[in-house]
Amino acid sequence: MHRTIFDTPVVNTVLRSFSVAFLKATGWTVVGELPANARKSVFIAAPHTSNWDLPYTLMVSFALRLNIYWMGKQQIFIPPFRGLMMWLGGIAVNRESANNLVAASVQAIQDADGPLQLVVPPEGTRSKVRYWKTGFYYIATGAQVPIVLAFMDYEKKRAGIGGEFIPTGDVEADMAAIQAFYAPFKGKNAAQF
Repeated sequence: MHRTIFDTPVVNTVLRSFSVAFLKATGWTVVGELPANARKSVFIAAPHTSNWDLPYTLMVSFALRLNIYWMGKQQIFIPPFRGLMMWLGGIAVNRESANNLVAASVQAIQDADGPLQLVVPPEGTRSKVRYWKTGFYYIATGAQVPIVLAFMDYEKKRAGIGGEFIPTGDVEADMAAIQAFYAPFKGKNAAQF
């Protein structure tokens, strides 16, 4: 995987201090910690209803000392922002074509030397959807890593890690259990979740 803001030593330290101070000053509480066996893992990013989710996710990641990579639509990776988005941990995704993203993500997680948390929004968009995409599930099962239930609740100003979920192989039952965990959380635009 490419180098990011999370593995840039001095910048990481400064931004961690800023993130902790900013979140505290604005009333946010960060909870949880990375489970011991989740150094390599797939994070669910939900609810995802606003462009504000990215800066808050980055700050919470600094506060929790994570090393995240996140998937975003390729349109935000155009020049002159491409380099910045990649440095922030972004991975461009072309939502218009089938391009074996699951297999590539599995391989990237398996090949990573150090910790790597891949953040995937299951809605695939900030708009309201009927069904979650299952790519995050198949990435986790293919790479044989846990799914981490990360959340951001704008209503209660709480964000963090709610635990880990080990896929059973029963996709339908697992998706129902995961969605039940996220049911009480409110996104910035709550009507879209």
